[in-house]
Amino acid sequence: MKSQSPPGMQLHVAPDPELMSRWAAAQIRTVLQAKPNALMGLATGSSPLRTYELLARMAAREPRLFRAIRILKLDEWGGLELNDPATCESYLQRHILQPWGVKANRYCGWNSRPKIPAVECERVARWLERHGPMDLCILGLGLNGHLLLNEPGAALTAAPHVARLSPESQRHTMLQQARNRPRYGLTIGLAGVLQSRRILLLVSGAKKDRQLMRLVNGSVTTECPASFLQLHPNLTVVCDAAAAGGLK
Repeated sequence: MKSQSPPGMQLHVAPDPELMSRWAAAQIRTVLQAKPNALMGLATGSSPLRTYELLARMAAREPRLFRAIRILKLDEWGGLELNDPATCESYLQRHILQPWGVKANRYCGWNSRPKIPAVECERVARWLERHGPMDLCILGLGLNGHLLLNEPGAALTAAPHVARLSPESQRHTMLQQARNRPRYGLTIGLAGVLQSRRILLLVSGAKKDRQLMRLVNGSVTTECPASFLQLHPNLTVVCDAAAAGGLK
């Protein structure tokens, strides 16, 4: 499963999405065994979904393994009702918080419709400052190289912030079931991500191959926010063979 990777980055290529997800779930289980109250930052989307489903099965068999885990929702679609089926909140409740048995006092999430978005960003920043850093940050890779809703541009914002959504993000598959269109994004900045003790990036599908190649072989640039992960000392990238096609 291992493939060559640049110094400081562990790259694992699985033959298919199922084996990728099983490998990732095993890594997360190892983190929980070592630190039951680990703080995990969780991204949403299609790439990590199967991993979360496998962990839900694990939680049903071994509930004690998940009894102290802490969860941070890493981003959200701003302007949608919190219970909109397209929100990251709905995704986490359905696939993680309820199946894993995570209580409200062990979870920090964004309000998708804050009265003052900047104040909501400050609230999340203070929470992470008190409870962080994240022990494990689980991420996906955007089609345009975005990381969470940290979008490509001339400059990036380090702290939790209100993000202007790129055209690619506005066409995200999660939004196909949205009742309305999001007006902006709310996201942890790259500083919080890079302060994590460990990062696990999951990449699946041929549509991600170009951006994965930029991450692995390219330079660090604001035009590809994911490239900043090269700066992290404990980054593991696990992908399927389709996503790794550009690395051959």
